[in-house]
Amino acid sequence: MFAINYRDSRPIYEQIMDELRKMIISGVFAPDEKLPSVRELAQQLAINPNTIQRAYRELEISGYIYSVAGKGNFAAARHEVDESRKTALLAQLAETARELRFLGVSDAEIAETVKGGSSDD
Repeated sequence: MFAINYRDSRPIYEQIMDELRKMIISGVFAPDEKLPSVRELAQQLAINPNTIQRAYRELEISGYIYSVAGKGNFAAARHEVDESRKTALLAQLAETARELRFLGVSDAEIAETVKGGSSDD
């Protein structure tokens, strides 16, 4: 499925979240498709099941997956994922823009960067 990078500074559960998020967004897991069980994925990656459980819990909170008692975890429908992620990313963007303003970056520079251009052109 994917591998853990032990040299990565991010915690293992965040790496797992990022990989599963990418797989859900790219369609590797179709909406309502069952994800590997916590135990199965923990064995495959040779890590503690609690780490997988934490990643799944965080993905559920952020709207990427949902759980059904006794059945497992499933990929959420695209529109649910999109709204949840859009809200989180906009909040992150707003925080980044505030920090950039504090550092003296103008709104015009921020807007140009968001549009995909670069002020270094």
